[in-house]
Amino acid sequence: MRRALLGIASAALSLTLLAGCAPADGPGSATNASRPTPTAAPTPTPTVDPVAAAVDRMSTAERAACVVMGHVGGTDPATLRAFMTSGPEGAPLGGFILMGANITGDAAQVRTVTAALTVESALPPLIAIDQEGGTVSRLSWDRLPGGRALQTADAAHTGEVFAQRAQIVADTGANVNFGIIADVPSGPSSFISSRALGTDPDSASTRVAAAVKGEAGIVLSTLKHFPGHGAAPGDSHHSIPTTAQTLEHWRGADAEPFIAGIDAGAELLMFGHLAYTAVDAAPASLSARWHAIARDELGFGGVMITDDLGMLSSSGVAAYRDPVANAVTAIAAGNDMVLMVAGSTVHTAREMAAGIARAVDDGTLPAARLRDAAEHVMALRMQLADDATAR
Repeated sequence: MRRALLGIASAALSLTLLAGCAPADGPGSATNASRPTPTAAPTPTPTVDPVAAAVDRMSTAERAACVVMGHVGGTDPATLRAFMTSGPEGAPLGGFILMGANITGDAAQVRTVTAALTVESALPPLIAIDQEGGTVSRLSWDRLPGGRALQTADAAHTGEVFAQRAQIVADTGANVNFGIIADVPSGPSSFISSRALGTDPDSASTRVAAAVKGEAGIVLSTLKHFPGHGAAPGDSHHSIPTTAQTLEHWRGADAEPFIAGIDAGAELLMFGHLAYTAVDAAPASLSARWHAIARDELGFGGVMITDDLGMLSSSGVAAYRDPVANAVTAIAAGNDMVLMVAGSTVHTAREMAAGIARAVDDGTLPAARLRDAAEHVMALRMQLADDATAR
């Protein structure tokens, strides 16, 4: 390369001298001088995608465990570590959700729990908590307003509250907040009304976006409960709330806060056990149609996760009684992670991950779908590792 550059420089000097001494149209003019042949650029070296490379090294069992987020009560480090390594062949689970039984003291006490959950310090799991503030609050020392108390606040104040709340969560060692309600309540008596950030699509959208921006860079933000709990009356902890709302109506109403949160940069989207029968008879958490809408229409590129599959098993619908079958269906529909809280044990976590792996082996679940899910989860976990290194 250096020799080629010297040759070009020499040729350029010769042309300059000739132009100054020879007639403009003469045989020695610059227009007739020989020109160097351009050298072809070297073939670029392919860049290795670290996320894809990490998933390449994983077995099917490890990928299956990676997409499971579960829960076990208590604070005993050995019990917590055993739970996190309960995947097939001892594969570590991808996530854990903190509940009240894991929290018996202050932030320092919770950090002992989150430390025990971290099997590989270089690749932290997704450790989530439902810290909405107000009605749903796992950390008693978070006395900041949430839900209804913020429904008349401006965006700036909402953003400040969620920035402070995110720091409270981060101080415990948790890295994901399942804390941003993007639902639009149908009225004051709606199940979700006291937890929502707005009473109409516009006001909810403004505060949801502010909340996501407030949490940015502190914890990973989650929007819930897609496609919207407000339009579907009832409590999804015990039933499958149902609505006949059309997709067109949804796009101009309940979709708006989710769009605002996605555009603001939310990293996770939680799918509710909600049936919009005009779109799909199945609950959104198990609906390929709703997952395609989130990815392709709304442009969401992060981790799509179910609400607690234990709730779905307790809905009273016989078809959804088996949490392992629900987990396989959920991943096949487009979820990148399945969440199990109610009824979660070391045994159920192991069975859920093993069931997902078996579904790939027998062709029930496409291997490419599990790989895609594992890549989405791995991308967030590697982001957390990079952020920790940068600190």
